[in-house]
Amino acid sequence: MKTGIIGLPQVGKTSLFKILTKAHIEDRGYSNPREAHLGIAKVPDDRLDKLAVQAKTRKTVYASVEYADLAAIGEEALKETAFLTSLRNVDAIIHVLRAFENDTIPHVGPIDPLRDIGNVEIDMIVSDLTQIEKRIERVQKDMKKAKTPETEKELALLLRCKAQTEAEKPLREMELTADEKKMVRGFMFLSQKPILYVLNISESTRLGADLDAAVAKYGLTEIASRPNSAATAICGKVEAELAEMDDADAAEFLEGYGLTESGLRRLIRKSFELLGLATFFTVGEVECRAWTIPVNCRAQEAAGAIHSDLEKHFIRAETIHWDTLLAAGSEAAARAQGTLRLEGKDYLVKDGDVLNIRHSG
Repeated sequence: MKTGIIGLPQVGKTSLFKILTKAHIEDRGYSNPREAHLGIAKVPDDRLDKLAVQAKTRKTVYASVEYADLAAIGEEALKETAFLTSLRNVDAIIHVLRAFENDTIPHVGPIDPLRDIGNVEIDMIVSDLTQIEKRIERVQKDMKKAKTPETEKELALLLRCKAQTEAEKPLREMELTADEKKMVRGFMFLSQKPILYVLNISESTRLGADLDAAVAKYGLTEIASRPNSAATAICGKVEAELAEMDDADAAEFLEGYGLTESGLRRLIRKSFELLGLATFFTVGEVECRAWTIPVNCRAQEAAGAIHSDLEKHFIRAETIHWDTLLAAGSEAAARAQGTLRLEGKDYLVKDGDVLNIRHSG
């Protein structure tokens, strides 16, 4: 699952990507400035850290998110094949918005994140509308030759999508059945992708309070509450400094700003949630690991995230929630207390479950 990072020029988009993924873009010799830069970020998880301490494990493996740093968005960006292809191939979008003041970094007009959101959103909607209209024309031609239930369903759905985009509303806000989602998946519509708005704010002595208030201050509360949308804030300048520190110095640095964690940790978690993903854990002395699964995943399918043989030969899953295991003190104690339970293949794995898969393989 890949999350694309977009934004207008000079918003701190590429700096954010470098901090997230620890990528060294300037060292990699990209000849095409429109080429997307790819990188992986670990998903911070205090739950896994605590489980690893309890189990005295030798190795801790975190979940991860793949990020793509796309070229800056300009007026003609969505008409460029390379940019459009890169954006269509991501599963969710992070839109970085400038909310910081800096006279040395040029900016066209006053700083207005809501305006920037609107301008980029309408470009994506228009791109989708163009694609929808072309497909409707093709389907209608096909139906003149042979009308089928499948083409009738597709046309009806496309006409709904056309009405949505003509009303200047993104497709991510449309209610779709599971079958309808399958029908439109291949189009990779831009405005259908889940989106996380990230305000890049100025450094201040009361940064903790400023980060908490930023979404409301810049008027993003309503837009962030819409379906498949969210918003958060970071201070890119502070995050860049934190990235150069060890854990002890970083904790002290954050405390000076009234923060308990970096904005970057919240951003990674929010982008993970935006993708509709959940985490379960496997715990042992050799390794504690976070595994990534879709929300509402069945136990047998979750076993397949570990290995396909476990899914194929699945019998039962020993299951306990992470905090219950911590409270018990050990897996053996949890089993003795009766809090470690057996679940079948159709059990819906909850975020934070610890699983031990029983299998016949």
